[in-house]
Amino acid sequence: MKTVITYGTFDLFHIGHLRILERLRQLGDRLVVGVSTDEFNSIKGKQSIYSYQERAAIVEALSCVDLVIPEDNWQQKQQDIQHYTVDIFGIGSDWQGKFDELESLCQVVYLPRTPTISTTELKKSLSKVDAQSISQIKQGLDSVLNLVKALE
Repeated sequence: MKTVITYGTFDLFHIGHLRILERLRQLGDRLVVGVSTDEFNSIKGKQSIYSYQERAAIVEALSCVDLVIPEDNWQQKQQDIQHYTVDIFGIGSDWQGKFDELESLCQVVYLPRTPTISTTELKKSLSKVDAQSISQIKQGLDSVLNLVKALE
């Protein structure tokens, strides 16, 4: 069995997230996804709209994902690769070269991003929207999560 692993925050889940996870799953028989915890995001200087539990639930609901684990720190990748007997570490090309040291443990693959979407750009756009609109958007995203769960 060929195991693939990846990591991400997966906040404001969008088509780019889905496409990269589907492409990663096609590289192996099992896809393990590390979702950054709220505490780790704080260390990275990021603030998520959704909590770790909500983001993990969204990712876990996808049929291409076999296992979701919490990502607590930068150093855990080596331990996870060994623990889950990982063959391929894959991540978006925006991280090109940042994880080459893992090549001694497994194959490292950098996949191209979906060019038309970016969580960072979405957040910039949302920062211009008032609080009431953000609440409505969150309710809409919750509806999408429920729909994904229903389709599983």
